[in-house]
Amino acid sequence: MVKLSLLLLVIAAALALASPLGRELVVHERLNSVPHGFTAHGPAPQDKVLHLRLALVGKNPTGIEDELMEISTPGNPRYQQFLSKEEVEAFAAPTQETLTAVNAYLAEHGVTAKPASPAGDWLSIDVPVAKANELFGAQFTTFTHAASGSTSVRTLEYSIPANLQGHLDFVHPTIMFSSPLSKPPVITISRPNVAPQGNLTSDAVPASCTPYITPACLQALYGIPAAPASGTTNNTLAVSGFIGQYANRLDLSTFLSYARPDMSSGTSFTDASVDGGTNPQGKSNAGVEANLDTQYTVGVATGVPVSFISVGGDSTDGVFGFLDIVNYLGSLASVPTTFTTSYGADEYELTAGIAAKLCDAYAQLGARGTSIFFSSGDGGVSGSQSQSCTTFVPTFPSGCPYLTSVGGTSGVPETAWAYSSGGFSNIFSRPTYQSSAVSTYLTQLNTTYRGLYNASSRAYPDVAAQGDNVLIAYQGGFALVAGTSCSSPIFASFIALINDQLITAGKPPLGFLNPLLYAAPARVFNNITTGSNPGCGTSGFPAAAGWNPVTGLGTPNFAAFRTYVGLP
Repeated sequence: MVKLSLLLLVIAAALALASPLGRELVVHERLNSVPHGFTAHGPAPQDKVLHLRLALVGKNPTGIEDELMEISTPGNPRYQQFLSKEEVEAFAAPTQETLTAVNAYLAEHGVTAKPASPAGDWLSIDVPVAKANELFGAQFTTFTHAASGSTSVRTLEYSIPANLQGHLDFVHPTIMFSSPLSKPPVITISRPNVAPQGNLTSDAVPASCTPYITPACLQALYGIPAAPASGTTNNTLAVSGFIGQYANRLDLSTFLSYARPDMSSGTSFTDASVDGGTNPQGKSNAGVEANLDTQYTVGVATGVPVSFISVGGDSTDGVFGFLDIVNYLGSLASVPTTFTTSYGADEYELTAGIAAKLCDAYAQLGARGTSIFFSSGDGGVSGSQSQSCTTFVPTFPSGCPYLTSVGGTSGVPETAWAYSSGGFSNIFSRPTYQSSAVSTYLTQLNTTYRGLYNASSRAYPDVAAQGDNVLIAYQGGFALVAGTSCSSPIFASFIALINDQLITAGKPPLGFLNPLLYAAPARVFNNITTGSNPGCGTSGFPAAAGWNPVTGLGTPNFAAFRTYVGLP
C-alpha cells in the first residue's frame, strides 16, 4: 500500500507539471530588499486591477542599433539613409514562436493580451492582483513613497515559466520602484522687473543679456538666425509635456510681443495628446515648464512647425509616460525631425531592463530620422535634482547612447552652470563615437573621484546651452527660470533651423546626432572651460577644453555648424 501511494503521488506531480496550470516557474527578476524611500504596507487587495506590460524579445535586438550607427556616422556609405516605419518594426518585432508561446501561457490562465507598441514587442494585460500573483508566482504588495506620499503596487520578485525564457524579456512594472514626476524640472523661478529694453536684436550681447536670457541673446551668442525658416511640414519640432504642465497660448503671445517683436504675436503651436493629455488654456492652468518649452521652441526656431504633446494621467507604462510617448511617435507615419524633453529621473530608479528597452525605442525613432534631445538634469553630480549621496548619481535617459543629452551654461561669457547634471551611466557602456573625447578628459582628470563613478561607461551630457536666468512669460506676467530644462529646447531649436536649411537645399535632416557631433572640428562649438557641477560633498567634475561631463562638447556655433554639415 505504501508503494502504491508513493506511485500515485509521483504520477499526480508529473500530471501537475504537464498540465497548463502546473508549469514550472523560475525566478526571473528579484530585489533583495525594499528600495530606499519606500515602505511596504502588506499584500495588495486581491481584486485590484494591475496594468502590466510584457516586454517580448525581438527578432534582432541589436540589429536596429547597428543600423542606427551606420546611418548616423558621417562617411559611412549609408549615412542619412533613414529607415521606414516598417523596416524599423521588422527589427523590433518578436518572432511568431515568441508570440505563440507567450499568448498560449496567458490563454491557459484566461488572460488575453493586447499589442502595446507599434512593433508588437510590448503586450499589455489588465489582471487583478490575485491573477497576477498566480501568473508570475509573485506577492504583489502595496508600497508608499515617503517623499511624495504616492502609493503603488509592486513585488520584490516574480517568476515566469521556464519555456518562456528567451521569449519574455521581463514583466513591467513589477520590481521597478520610481518616484513619480511630481514637479516641473525647472529649479528656480522669480519675478523680474521686466521693462522695455529698446531694440532686442542680435547685437544685444552682452548688455541686455546680463539680467536675463532671451531669444535675442541666443541669436547673438550662438549666431542663430532671426529670419524665418521655410516652414516646410517635412521639418517639425515636437515638445513633450507631463504632470499637468500646460502650454498657454496667451502667455506665448505676450512672450513673442516682448522678446520677438519681429515675429507675429499670433504664432503658435499645434496640440497632440497621449494617454488622455489635454492643454486647457485658463490663466491658472499655464505651466512654467510647458511655457518655457514652447516659448523657446516657437521663439527660437523661427517658422518651424512646433507640436506640444501632452501626456495625460491615463498612462500605465510605469515609467513616467516616457514609454507611451515614444511609442506614440513611433506609430506615426511621419516622425518629427526634432524631439525635445525637459524631464528625467535618476538612473537607479529604473531597472536595467526597462532602461534598455526605452533606449532601444529611442534608437528606433532615431533610425527614422529624428534628432532626440533630453535635458541632463539639475543636480550636478548628485543626479536629476540635488540630493545627499556618497557616490555620483547618473541620470536617465541621458545615459542612453542613442539620444543627445544637453547640459547647461550660465552667464555671458558662458561658464558651466553649477547644477548641470553630468557624469557616467551605470547601465550603458561607452559608445565608440565618444571614446576618444571622453578618454582625453579622463586622462586629465587622473585619479580625482576614482571610485565615485563608472569610468568605462556612456558619458554625458553631449552638448550644452544656456540654462540660467531664462526669461519666460507666465500666467500673465514674466518669470525667470533655470535648469537644463531651458537648455534642451534651445539646442533642439538650433538643430531644427539647421534641418530646415538642409531640407530646403534638398538634403535629408540630421537624424541621430552624436556621431556627427563628436566628429566635428572644434570651431563648431563654443567650448566651455570654466565652472563645475558640485554634488555628493564634492566640487563635481571641472569643465575643461574639449568634452567634459558638465557642458559636453560645448554650446553651438550656427555658422560653423551649417558649414560642417555641407550647407553653402
